[in-house]
Amino acid sequence: MQAVSLLQYSLIYNAFSFTLAAMTATTLFLWISRSQVSNNYKTALTISGLVTGIAAYHYWRIFNSWEAAYDVHDGIVTATGFAFNDAYRYVDWLLTVPLLLVELVLVMRLDPAETASKSLTLGLAAALMIVLGYPGEIAADNTTRAIWGTLSAIPFVYIVWQLFSGLGSAIERQPEGAKGLIKKARLLTFASWGFYPIVYMAPYAHISGPDAETTIQLGYTLADLIAKAVVGILIYNIAVRKSALETA
Repeated sequence: MQAVSLLQYSLIYNAFSFTLAAMTATTLFLWISRSQVSNNYKTALTISGLVTGIAAYHYWRIFNSWEAAYDVHDGIVTATGFAFNDAYRYVDWLLTVPLLLVELVLVMRLDPAETASKSLTLGLAAALMIVLGYPGEIAADNTTRAIWGTLSAIPFVYIVWQLFSGLGSAIERQPEGAKGLIKKARLLTFASWGFYPIVYMAPYAHISGPDAETTIQLGYTLADLIAKAVVGILIYNIAVRKSALETA
């Protein structure tokens, strides 16, 4: 591990701490709030809370790994010799990214066959995207990073196409009172996911060493917060709105 500045260390340390707290709080809120929605949407909230719960666990591990990798004394940050384990992110994404798409499909309450089909195809594409991206993330050279990043982009483009084309007609069939929220959830999912490849390409901008580490850690953390906690709250609002409309 290369030594980072005190500012860089503190920014990443506090970002991990804040995200751990936010994911934990969102998990508790979503699971407690299952009583606020009809039975048709309880599973969507359960999965949404599972996403943030898994993320909370992994941010706890990431936070501890970051703390162990550096020693701070008299304002000086030095590497301890323990490697910072960033692989926790990919383990987390392999579990949570497919579930993020499943929760969006479930809250739309499509017919059972379409729900199963969309959940399976989108979930598999999301898992493939993460698996293909990992070798590039740990690559020591930008050429290898670019090759695996390009391969990972193929299922990503498919997911985007499904979000805006494959699910487009289904979204238009949603109740007027909830359609706008579902479109926002879809757009926010796309926007937050689009942030990951931008961060992934940070080394191509001639950013290296501690600067690259800071950019990558802060960028991925921000994207995680939006994709999981913020979208989770949107899923809750959609479930509440649709529950009210269906019982009115």
